[in-house]
Amino acid sequence: MSTNTLVPTHTPTETDRTDSPLFRPARLGGLRLANRLVMAPMTRNRASATGVPEAITATYYAQRASAGLIIAEATTPNAVGATYPNIPAIHDDSHVAGWRTVTEAVRAAGGQMFLQLQHGGRVGHPETSGHHPLAPSPVPMPGTIVTPSGHRENVVPRAMTEQEIGATVADFAAAARRAVDAGFAGVEIHAANGYLLHQFLSRHTNHRTDGYGGSVANRVRLTVEVVRAVVEAIGAERVGVRVAPGVTANAMAEDDVEDVYPALLGALDGLGLAYLHVVFADPDQPLFRTLREAWSGPLIANPALPWPGPLPADGGRDAAERLLDAGADLVSLGRSFLANPDLVTRLRTGAPLNPIRDAHLMYVGGETGYTDYPALDPTLG
Repeated sequence: MSTNTLVPTHTPTETDRTDSPLFRPARLGGLRLANRLVMAPMTRNRASATGVPEAITATYYAQRASAGLIIAEATTPNAVGATYPNIPAIHDDSHVAGWRTVTEAVRAAGGQMFLQLQHGGRVGHPETSGHHPLAPSPVPMPGTIVTPSGHRENVVPRAMTEQEIGATVADFAAAARRAVDAGFAGVEIHAANGYLLHQFLSRHTNHRTDGYGGSVANRVRLTVEVVRAVVEAIGAERVGVRVAPGVTANAMAEDDVEDVYPALLGALDGLGLAYLHVVFADPDQPLFRTLREAWSGPLIANPALPWPGPLPADGGRDAAERLLDAGADLVSLGRSFLANPDLVTRLRTGAPLNPIRDAHLMYVGGETGYTDYPALDPTLG
């Protein structure tokens, strides 16, 4: 990611402030959203070493409470699923208490939150989690991964037994109940970006020959089982799912997305979920149109902005509006919210956006590049 200065691309007008669909209210399940801009989940590595969110995290999210919805960062539902140092968790009472301080701060600031649940699968290391990584198959991620003691070579994960798969499904459901106890309006199941559920979806990382591998129906099975278990635990209107068809994050590869994702959506569409969240959505691609047609519920689209590399000068506003025109109900933005606590106001008025400070995105901890980005109104920063 390159540091870039974002500047307004047009002179703000009264029409800009009132007529863009981005700033119109919306409903999502039982929630009434003030606008259609969603703060996307972004790992920031500011939790304690044991995964407890701290006071600084409450400040960070409360600063950004003007988003229609905040989806909080990837949070592990069990110890073995931990990915990187200082990521949050939601599998014991201390995690619930820590997250409750965050949701209370956001609620006091007028915001609403979902929590993303993520099991890393092969994306993890024993030095970080204290456990050997589990995955669909013993296919390691190439290269190195950050651990508390620095970069280490990725280890070969151990293939999950069916008993471990069942336990993982139960862990997701328990984590969802804990998230609601912590004050979240719902949870997002992370089946994207190369983590465990995505690994099961791809035949490049899933070489199983049992009922969780081989055919498309078998490879989507775990994601469907997790979603169903979470729905049973907290209700469908509190559950979203994130997918990333063809996205190569964490060395992922998929060559049959046209088969896998319509099948997955077909298995989930009748459950009455809160939303489907599509990563790197491009309204000009046939797959986006296929997914929109296959999904009868609300769709959150995350635009295909340059990555790595600088954001567009408008912070993604034009791309967001194109997605709404193409059938998305809400649009999620990540880096723009990261650097602009009052992003909604800035996009509505055409005000300049803060540049992103790349060196302070992850692993460094502290306020710099986290809670110290200025707002137009200093009382909001």
